[in-house]
Amino acid sequence: AKKMETMNAIPDDTPAGAVSDFMYRDGVTEVLDQLDHDMIGLVPVKQRVRDIASLLVIDKMRRKLGLDTSIPSLHMCFTGAPGTGKTTVAMKMGQILQRMGYCRQGGVVVATRDDLVGQYVGHTAPKTKEMIKKAFGGILLIDEAYYLYNAANDKDYGQESIEILLNVMENQRDDLIVVLAGYKDRMDKFFSYIPGMSSRIGNHIDFPNYEPEELVDIAKVMARELEYEFDDQALPVLLEYIRKRMDLPFFSNARTIRNAIDRARMRQANRLFIEKLDPSSDGSITEAELKTFMVQDMPTAAELEARGDSAIVE
Repeated sequence: AKKMETMNAIPDDTPAGAVSDFMYRDGVTEVLDQLDHDMIGLVPVKQRVRDIASLLVIDKMRRKLGLDTSIPSLHMCFTGAPGTGKTTVAMKMGQILQRMGYCRQGGVVVATRDDLVGQYVGHTAPKTKEMIKKAFGGILLIDEAYYLYNAANDKDYGQESIEILLNVMENQRDDLIVVLAGYKDRMDKFFSYIPGMSSRIGNHIDFPNYEPEELVDIAKVMARELEYEFDDQALPVLLEYIRKRMDLPFFSNARTIRNAIDRARMRQANRLFIEKLDPSSDGSITEAELKTFMVQDMPTAAELEARGDSAIVE
């Protein structure tokens, strides 16, 4: 009754405020801009994050005027291959939710089956509850969540962890947001076994693999963050390497690129070491030399060809 009195006392033309005011005041615009700046590609993912942020802003404006509203399910499922930015996007979502007042801390705790499931009777519940406690007030990101369920063993301890998670997702969703992550086909199969989990997930976001050119741009960003840069002749070699590497096993998008950068740093250091110890050199190194990846520092497609398709590659 008191709510109705309050509602009736508010004129119909009372403004809730400007959307831009809410976006800027709560810092949502800043986080979204960081997402655009920091992450290459992922256009559909960024749009989905904006969609969720928009819903939360409008929901907050409705509450300001006393309109009936309910907190939407914020539990999420991120599907995609390794290295496509799932953990990074979870961290940005945590910042948005924290600034909007939908979670207290906005931090992300990453867990796998090993963190949640015990090895003997009575061990799983304490492990799962401890991880939930660590993530309380923020986001619990469970990577490769499908490993929690073992269809071949109905006595597997993972089922106990799932039941605890289901209970928390339903009854304490104001205190914890759960994000499940993994390959899409495996997550779909997992949900078919655990329909109660699927029904609690309000947002499904698919992370596509990067295109080769996008991975070159990611390499540039990684190099810039380490205060390196690429010689113009080095980039075509890197692009050719990426295209070949994508067709081989264990390709992990941005993680594979980070490994390539690490090898380039090693090769650059070794090259400079040999060059500057040569009797014909005076031994001095310029800043430009220390900062630049040359073509000979790059991992190459030819190296991958020499190893063969069945070789283990970084």
